[in-house]
Amino acid sequence: MRKQKTYQRIPGERSMTFAAAVNGVGNGMYVPFTLVFFHYVTGLSFPVVGAVLTVTGLAGMAALPLAGAAVDRFGARPVQYVLYTVRALGFLLYPAAHSLPAFAAVAFVTAAADRAFPAAQSALIGEVARGADRDRLQAALRALTNGGSGAGALLATLVIGVAGSGAYTYAAWGNAATCTLAALLLRPLRPVRTEATGPRRKAGYRMVAADRPFLTLTAANFLNALSYSALSVLFPLFIVQWLHGPAALTGTAFTVNTVLCAVAGMFVAGRVRGAGARRTRAAALGGMLFALSFAGLALLGTVRPAQGWLIGTLLVALVVVYTLGELVHSPSAEVLAVSAAPEETRGRYMATYQLSWSLAKSVSPSLFTGLLALDGRVPWLFLIGTSAMAAVMLIRVERRLPAESVVVAGAGRVLRRESVAVAS
Repeated sequence: MRKQKTYQRIPGERSMTFAAAVNGVGNGMYVPFTLVFFHYVTGLSFPVVGAVLTVTGLAGMAALPLAGAAVDRFGARPVQYVLYTVRALGFLLYPAAHSLPAFAAVAFVTAAADRAFPAAQSALIGEVARGADRDRLQAALRALTNGGSGAGALLATLVIGVAGSGAYTYAAWGNAATCTLAALLLRPLRPVRTEATGPRRKAGYRMVAADRPFLTLTAANFLNALSYSALSVLFPLFIVQWLHGPAALTGTAFTVNTVLCAVAGMFVAGRVRGAGARRTRAAALGGMLFALSFAGLALLGTVRPAQGWLIGTLLVALVVVYTLGELVHSPSAEVLAVSAAPEETRGRYMATYQLSWSLAKSVSPSLFTGLLALDGRVPWLFLIGTSAMAAVMLIRVERRLPAESVVVAGAGRVLRRESVAVAS
């Protein structure tokens, strides 16, 4: 018998997920080549480009509180339109920004939009979906973003191979086009409003600052966000400087992670939802899988095998464990934060939560390089500790969070309906 649908699709869901894939393609066209990309697009030296991107990235975090307040006042979708527009204009202007002041100005505005974008995206998920649909939508968006990023990186590589350094300008224009298309794809989305059951609370950042359980979630996420930064910052340094392995293994690690996230992301998230796992415990499990992979890397750093093939095999196996932790942690942690935030001030809550990601991304390069200078195993031991601490914090704060944010509503019923449909 033909398998029946087990859920009602969210209005505009196809467009939203396609927008995530399109946005991923745009990111993939420049993120893997960031320094080289901006060097050729602007004509400035690598040290200047690196310094400008670091400073503007940190300064761009100041846009998060403003974006959160704007989401609460105007809604997430209008704010997404603005952010997509700013990013599109930024990448259109980069090829003309040859002077340092011009590049710094464009980089700052674009960085501000980039830093604010994930917070608005999370708030948008909270507006258009409820219950288990939030987990499903978050997993789909992450999987398609990763798939799009891989496709974008491949596309950029092919174009660069054909057109040479001039292809970086085409990639900048292509990224502007993807931002524009992704914005247009959000039009069918319609927010789902809930009826007020009590007096409306005054929305403001003081309310967020007084919500200690949510701040605990944010602190735990900062610790886990360091684990996410390890793939792009620590893995390459560890492979080349400590293991003395071939640099090509860095690309292999990225490829394995990207492919697994794109192919298995929705499946793993669906199994977690179907098992009825609480979001806090699923996020804690993801963190412990991170810790397991880091323990393996610390052991690998102790043994330091001489054979390149053995290093590559063990590294790929540990990257698989690491990616599984990412697939288990990410949907549950993100939706946990979205669902724990009061509707009337969700934008501010998500902006605060996003600070944990931005701060981890900012401090990880100096943190990891400093720890690696002491010993190649020290960064992994440090990350084992942060992952374990985050898991403990998530479990301990569980009882203080709203029940609807912890429990995946309807997940068990969906799983049973799936089983019945398959059996029929």
